[in-house]
Amino acid sequence: MIQTDTPPAVPPSATAPTLKISSLNVYYGESHILRDVDMTIPAGKMVCLIGRNGVGKTTLLKTVMGLLQPRSGQIDYQGRSLLPLRTNQRARRGISYVPQGREIIPRLTVKENLLIGLEANAKRSGSATIPDDIVQLFPVLKQMFSRMGGDLSGGQQQQLAIARALMGRPQLLVLDEPTEGIQPSIILDIENAVRQIVETTGVSVLLVEQHLHFAQQADYYYAMQKGGIVASGEASELNGDVIQRFLAV
Repeated sequence: MIQTDTPPAVPPSATAPTLKISSLNVYYGESHILRDVDMTIPAGKMVCLIGRNGVGKTTLLKTVMGLLQPRSGQIDYQGRSLLPLRTNQRARRGISYVPQGREIIPRLTVKENLLIGLEANAKRSGSATIPDDIVQLFPVLKQMFSRMGGDLSGGQQQQLAIARALMGRPQLLVLDEPTEGIQPSIILDIENAVRQIVETTGVSVLLVEQHLHFAQQADYYYAMQKGGIVASGEASELNGDVIQRFLAV
């Protein structure tokens, strides 16, 4: 398991973890949901969080984004605490979130949905254009710029949601079950795009995922049970036995 002691604060640097979560406890009312969670997302790496439904994975992501407040613990991003920051401030600090369900805006076009993502880019130049590198990741979207977001298939909407998140030029991309309800061919497209993002841009990724093949594309994994981290290691260690232990119903 990863060291759970909280380290002294350090200034942002190329060697500092992108995200470090220490002794995090989150409640819904008096229900204790997250229990002393410790997790590190190294700079330029993909980390996958696995676990059965209802163990607290989405709660953890929402807490990272400031949508929920912890009762105790610490979340450091590039060596500085996130806890004083509101959700929009975290986004402008370079954290992009694609929630479960995607939440694209159905009555806006694909291009309009993408341009909304520019609002999170603190260094935007004022140009309202779609960068070529984002189009190249999801080429199907370029053919659909004028279509309404609500007219896209589930897989196309998921690609749009990830592309919109990338418009903010994040340093940390947070994805909540991006393959849920999506056909296998598009799952592979999304897997390849996310892996390419990590390898070519240095963006860190925190991924919640039940799909084994996608989870194996990560560099490291954490397994959660009953709101706590119970195992961690290199994603290459993920096999049938591990999945049976932490994902099988």
